[in-house]
Amino acid sequence: MALTASVSGLANQAPAETVNQLSASQIVADMGAGWNLGNQLEANANGYPSETAWGLPTVTQALIDKVKAAGFKTIRIPVSYLGYIGPGPNYTINPSWLNRIQQVVDYAYGRGLHVLVNMHGDGYKTITGSWLICDSSNQTAIKAKYQKAWQQIAARFQNYDQRLILESMNEEFDGQYGRPTQPCYSNINAYNQIFVDTVRKAGGNNSSRWLLIAGWNTNIDYTAGNYGFVLPTDRYRSSTIPGNEQRIMISVHYYSPWDFAGEEGGTITQWGRGATNPAKKSTWGQEDYLDAQLKMMYDKFVTKGYPVVVGEYGSIDKSPFDSSSNRYRADFARAIVATAKKYGAATVYWDNGANDRYGFGLFDRRSYAVTHQGIIDAIMSGVRGFAGAGTATAATGLR
Repeated sequence: MALTASVSGLANQAPAETVNQLSASQIVADMGAGWNLGNQLEANANGYPSETAWGLPTVTQALIDKVKAAGFKTIRIPVSYLGYIGPGPNYTINPSWLNRIQQVVDYAYGRGLHVLVNMHGDGYKTITGSWLICDSSNQTAIKAKYQKAWQQIAARFQNYDQRLILESMNEEFDGQYGRPTQPCYSNINAYNQIFVDTVRKAGGNNSSRWLLIAGWNTNIDYTAGNYGFVLPTDRYRSSTIPGNEQRIMISVHYYSPWDFAGEEGGTITQWGRGATNPAKKSTWGQEDYLDAQLKMMYDKFVTKGYPVVVGEYGSIDKSPFDSSSNRYRADFARAIVATAKKYGAATVYWDNGANDRYGFGLFDRRSYAVTHQGIIDAIMSGVRGFAGAGTATAATGLR
């Protein structure tokens, strides 16, 4: 499958080592409210990435401008590579696909936004052409391919400043929703180390760039708890970074309680202390649980200088079952953003482009119309530090 993409008009990038270095608290503050360009550059058809394969239109500058106008300051761009990585030993990424990735990055970067770029679908066993499989027996080849891929991606973006953040992987695990297993977790740790070393050596601003890494399935318990997560060493970073500062962030996702946030059905449609019908509210995963989860990340990482990024969060639209459900979706989003702010973490809402039943969408990607202003308003109030009446968390305190 051939791809063509013009890279004319790409943003002018700052030359290497001339950008301001941002501390952990500064980068989180500057990232503000974040939004995911979900189900686009990570979509695929028969093992080849295709941004329209899952029913969404081609990404445009106008869409990104609408997202920015709504108040978002960070855009996460999930990316799959899959069959566009050639054979070893060079594992060359299709240059037209890299061009298109860069073009979409520039839609956001060129507007002054922070941009997160990851490797998204390559680690899902359910995706045709996936290869970053942590319990595969062929780890030597997997690690060589992973190293070569990130070497090319990082080189492509080497002169972008600190607003461009690279993310090692997505929800990497063995595919079973249980406790982490070995040697799978050790291989995930190894991928993160390869990622950090490779990007740091790739030239330009990569030696001081903020890098985002993930533990087991971006799960908070399995990342902050004693389950085998190992922070990579950062031995090749620029000497311009103060010795007492980090340049590594930790990625987690938040969809708890799943029966409210992600489970398709009409039973659990309400969340939080403002819920009016106990039968429609989950028996767990309320404000106290949210606070405890993000405090765990704060205690484990933020206190040591490693910012936390809730790289995905949100809840699906169940309004066909409960006309008041979107109110609780807004409460949920506000609470996550405000609690993350309290504990020094950034947040990036998961938008999958779907605006019908079970969708996460906040915008119509064809007309660019806002579809859920109430949720956007809740996110923006949360990032300003206002928890609101629907939450039990205070927005003041820890910084």
